[in-house]
Amino acid sequence: SPEPFHPFHHYPELFAATIARYRLVRRALTLVPSSINDRTTRQVHRSTPLNFRMAWRSSGASNKDLVENMWRNGLIKDQRVKDAFLKVDRAYYAPSAPYEDSPQSIGHKATISAPHMHATAAESLLPHLIPSATKPAPRVLDIGSGSGYLTHLLAELVGERGLVVGLEHIGALRDRGERNMRKSGEGRALLDSGKVRFHTGDGRKGWVEAPRPGEEGDGTGWDAIHVGAAAVELHQELVDQLRAPGRMFIPVEDDNGYDQYVWAIDKKEDGSVVKEKLFGVRYVPLTDAPKS
Repeated sequence: SPEPFHPFHHYPELFAATIARYRLVRRALTLVPSSINDRTTRQVHRSTPLNFRMAWRSSGASNKDLVENMWRNGLIKDQRVKDAFLKVDRAYYAPSAPYEDSPQSIGHKATISAPHMHATAAESLLPHLIPSATKPAPRVLDIGSGSGYLTHLLAELVGERGLVVGLEHIGALRDRGERNMRKSGEGRALLDSGKVRFHTGDGRKGWVEAPRPGEEGDGTGWDAIHVGAAAVELHQELVDQLRAPGRMFIPVEDDNGYDQYVWAIDKKEDGSVVKEKLFGVRYVPLTDAPKS
């Protein structure tokens, strides 16, 4: 089967236009003879990515509707991820149409990704987010934290002792992420406890967060790294900051300079690194902050 392709989570205008075209095609198919209709429908469905079709069917009238639809459509698979999504109301983070499974502009040429992409990232990183006997306090870095939505979701998964750091290269977006979290009691509690922190910096270089009390012997690396923008290459600084074992979820430009693919980068316990190409995407680039 073809690789799933997610071109819509960072380009809202493209998403809206494609949805409209897809619905027109579906309507037109009902007007042709059944033999042609059946054949054409199969062709349309083969050329339309499964996750895209499931995404636009996942929108709802409330946060619960959105989450339940993503669960029913197989976009959320693990109960723990579902529970985290139910705890974080997207209305605090998306400026418009918060319960549509589509991206939304948040200014500064940035977006909040479509919910199904956040679900995909959380599912991929989940083994390194959940506390365990060997990792009682997972440390997570969210590069390109933007609205703060995924940062909050990740914090709901890392347990009482976990730490999630949101990193933004634009100060105004860093401030927006924290401001959005403070709109809810749960978000305020996470920030006030120090379990979630936001910083401004160059995401291509990662971030070194000093150990908290009781973490001094564990170093400053990250059990999981999420990158919410497309890197021109797999930056070695980010790989170096992964703990062993650890995982990074990162979109990277292909050699042709146009295509982008999400990669899962796993650092094994012995320090070896395994790279797996997951699926094609279309993200905004991981770049310098725009010059004023």
